[in-house]
Amino acid sequence: MSSIVLEARDIRYRYPRGQEAIRGISFHFRRGEKIALVGPNGAGKSTLLQMFNGMIRPDSGMMLFDNRPMEYDRASLRELRRKVGFVLQNPDRQIIAPTVYQDVAFGPTNLGYSEAEVRESVTTALRHVGLAGFERRPPHQLSGGEKKRVAIAGVLAMDPDVLVFDEPTSGLDPSGSEDLMELLDELNHEGKTIVISTHDVELAYPWADRVILLADGQIIKEDIPDVAFGNTKFVRMAHLSVPTLLELSAELEKRGFFIPGRKPRSVLDMVHIIESQARGSCCHPAPGTITVCNVDTIAPGTTPLWVQAHPGIAVGAMGTRAKQCAAMEQVALEFTYGVIDKCILRALRGKDSLILTNGSMVGRVTERVEAYCKESGNVISVALLETTDRLS
Repeated sequence: MSSIVLEARDIRYRYPRGQEAIRGISFHFRRGEKIALVGPNGAGKSTLLQMFNGMIRPDSGMMLFDNRPMEYDRASLRELRRKVGFVLQNPDRQIIAPTVYQDVAFGPTNLGYSEAEVRESVTTALRHVGLAGFERRPPHQLSGGEKKRVAIAGVLAMDPDVLVFDEPTSGLDPSGSEDLMELLDELNHEGKTIVISTHDVELAYPWADRVILLADGQIIKEDIPDVAFGNTKFVRMAHLSVPTLLELSAELEKRGFFIPGRKPRSVLDMVHIIESQARGSCCHPAPGTITVCNVDTIAPGTTPLWVQAHPGIAVGAMGTRAKQCAAMEQVALEFTYGVIDKCILRALRGKDSLILTNGSMVGRVTERVEAYCKESGNVISVALLETTDRLS
């Protein structure tokens, strides 16, 4: 079992001359988890998040980090905020410097990094969020999504263990929201614990490992997403709605389409449930192949030539660097979010796909495909694109 990284023990907080915003909350987060705090406006989500790195101190109860009670002196808060990075809902409130470089460098500089260490931290953080080359840009000239990425880079430059996001997709269009959530998945895959607040059940349900439903400063339910959202009583108490996939699943279950103990978390899961009940009633083609290209190691020019030699192939990209490589090499992308599941669905129709990704995510493709095949009984091949495969 993963170690506990953040814990709350019966915490309470009342704003001056205001109502009690947090009313006796207890929970713990494990390292490497993806946690969603879900509730309506005024539920206490933002107040609770600000306790995670000491911006707000509970009136009573205790917050712990790494099994140690949080201390609120200047030195302790400085160290805590290095380990627990906080990204505000509005990046304009977080970006303070005249250039992107200066803003991202602010944290490492205050932590006493040398000039060379600051430069390396900034370069690495900007590359991670897809803003390499933006160092001299004034933040006010950036789009909303780019500002959000600058804010994230400023936190990443300090290499925190936990990343906390208040309404991460607020103000972003659907494409920008998908890109951002994929970035959070990538950071989680690299070992970061990710905590978000949101009122969007459709975003939280397929993304989170665990969900905490909040209302009126209290926890209504804490569990895995299909359990937390699966009880309409708890969902209504939190002034939320049941995710569409769960509603559809409930209707299909009434018609005999279900797998005991299995609730769909994606379109792929839903297709698996339906096909498992209809197996033998229709003819299925031989599965297609999913080829994976590591953009960190493949020779320049290999991918477009390979795609050209395989007409009809669908290409998806996972991660910022992969999408940038696709743009530079003019490789048209069909999938940019939920890439693995969409390629599995395509393989089930007998069609081949290519996934562009970086080194840290290559293994994730294989793991996801193998897990699906083990559960479903299907056999889908995953191959690695090598430079020698240019025209094969």
